[in-house]
Amino acid sequence: MPSPKRPRPTAVDLPQYVFPILARGKIYYYYQVGRNTAAQGPRIPLGKDPQSPEFWVALREAQGKSAVPIVNTVNLVIDEFLAVEAKRVAATGQATLSASTYDHYRRSLGIAKRAWGTLPVEGVRPAHVKKLMEGMANTPAKANQFLATTKVFSGWAIVSEYITQGLTQGVKAYTTTGGHRPWSDAQVAVALSKFSGNLRKGFMLYLYSGQRGQDVVKLGPTYVDDGGFNLGQTKTGVEVWCPIVPELAAEMAAWERRPGPFLLQPNGRPYTRKKFWEEFIEAIEDIPELAGVTLHGLRCTAAIRLKQAGLSVPQISDIMGMSMQTISRYVKYAERKSGGKEALIKLEEHRASKVKRGAVNVK
Repeated sequence: MPSPKRPRPTAVDLPQYVFPILARGKIYYYYQVGRNTAAQGPRIPLGKDPQSPEFWVALREAQGKSAVPIVNTVNLVIDEFLAVEAKRVAATGQATLSASTYDHYRRSLGIAKRAWGTLPVEGVRPAHVKKLMEGMANTPAKANQFLATTKVFSGWAIVSEYITQGLTQGVKAYTTTGGHRPWSDAQVAVALSKFSGNLRKGFMLYLYSGQRGQDVVKLGPTYVDDGGFNLGQTKTGVEVWCPIVPELAAEMAAWERRPGPFLLQPNGRPYTRKKFWEEFIEAIEDIPELAGVTLHGLRCTAAIRLKQAGLSVPQISDIMGMSMQTISRYVKYAERKSGGKEALIKLEEHRASKVKRGAVNVK
């Protein structure tokens, strides 16, 4: 006789006294104090989805009926926050929170859960957040993302009456050095000479579409419209039409024609932004010329190339779905770097001219 199937694990840590039961192929969750003891309390149903706000409402009602004091741990309150935020992520245009932002919330708050998970959330102070920030000094972008997410969580926890003071008050973000830098022409040339297969496809799509990673991995023949990519951006919902330039069109002509995204893993599944990024990081480890580059830096590079081709900042904004302020910042950086190089050349020419006239001692 086959053994009964066990309930599958959930994506959240189940609170104390909550347990799953598998019935008729579905998992149901119940709250019961003292289960399987002589003093067990009543079994109260909570529903089927611990990642839904309704589950947490039912849990709070069940806890209110219990004589056992409930500790609002960091794990418990973060999981409820994520359940509420998950409700704002939708597959339709009605979403009020993007899936990528939710993923940032989940990963950043995972740091807090690992550090303080079983402790009462009311006991967490800005000093504890600062201590975690100091532990991430070598990864300032990650630390800043953690701080920003914790600030959002803190505001929600206050209005939900789980804490009485902010968790991030007085904690300072790290000063970054300009974010993702554009690739140099030499770095682009190295990538073109060494990348192949899906890595080269993805690189070309990043470089010549200028889109974010979550949009690059979904691009396919169905998005091609009158010589360009017509898509709604995942993060912003903005509709953009991005022209397919001749360099990219020449590459695409050799790609297999089939339904679905251009980028497919060997197992036939589409890439996620994270999966493609992981393969990219692994590939450039053995290419010293590409040390320090990022995929998002290709978005900067695309904006600069379009500006150098003669397009205006508003035109680039329409094509890439990027704010004009961000484009202006990228372009200004490139122009400042180019101006510095031109100045260096002029100084060298001036020095050579003086040497030729004998005005400089060249010993």
